[in-house]
Amino acid sequence: MLKNWLVVPTRLPLVRRRCHVCASERFRTSGKFRVNANHKVIDAWLLLLCTGCGDTVKLTVLDRVNVRSVRPDFLDRLHVNDRGLVAGLLQDPVLQHRNRVTLDWDGAWRLDTGGPVDLAHEVIDVSVRFAARVPVRPVRLIADGCGVARGEVERWLVEGKLVSAVRLGGKLSGDFTFTLKR
Repeated sequence: MLKNWLVVPTRLPLVRRRCHVCASERFRTSGKFRVNANHKVIDAWLLLLCTGCGDTVKLTVLDRVNVRSVRPDFLDRLHVNDRGLVAGLLQDPVLQHRNRVTLDWDGAWRLDTGGPVDLAHEVIDVSVRFAARVPVRPVRLIADGCGVARGEVERWLVEGKLVSAVRLGGKLSGDFTFTLKR
């Protein structure tokens, strides 16, 4: 029996960064960009709001870049505060590294299983796809999808009843498959 599961983001993730005003460590995106052009160079930032005090900080998107090297469609998307661009830039590892931030996906995704999993079958093959790069612990994902405790899933791993080509420990953010043998 083959099942297809899909991990879908429900909202934009929070950004982990320390607030210099209230010492909170979580920011939410305002969904707005600030663009500043000075002669032939352009700067662009994504604005974030502290979840504790509401203070605004900026994530650098463009820093002193020649205007001619910026694609016109990208510049237009910055000017209209394109929501898709915000989501894409937040998940960009280069932008995260440059700004020294990480993403907090807690409560920002859901698992669509297409209905309950019938554990009475001898063999259940599941293909898990990610609509966005959401880092999730596979053990938690499998437990939620099958409606069992995480300890039960870990017991299946130890007993060899749960098999996958990828390591199911740690976090994954890419598509994978697993087989549950009863």
